[in-house]
Amino acid sequence: MPRIKRGVTTRQKHKRLLDQAKGYRGRRKNTIRVARQAVEKAGQYAYRDRKVKKRTFRALWIQRINAAVRAEGLTYSQFMHGVKLAGIELDRKVMADLAMNEAGAFSSIIKQAKDALPA
Repeated sequence: MPRIKRGVTTRQKHKRLLDQAKGYRGRRKNTIRVARQAVEKAGQYAYRDRKVKKRTFRALWIQRINAAVRAEGLTYSQFMHGVKLAGIELDRKVMADLAMNEAGAFSSIIKQAKDALPA
């Protein structure tokens, strides 16, 4: 049984790693050991920030809804409570888009939510 030399697979591995580190500065782009650390850390940041992106967009949608609702004399929490009571099943992303681009439609949603609130 002949012995197996691993130079080819190692070179492929290193090439793939350096391709992932393309655009990095200093030794992070061309030294295997440093590039491996940089790519691994970049992956950790990417994983974390995919979660953070969802949070920041939700916060943006809430701010937009709140701004539109306060112009009609309600707070965000009162509005959301009224929406739940009225049985309106629109998510925050859609409501924020309506508040920004379709003011008339959103004001009718606000009216429905106001009517559903207990006096």
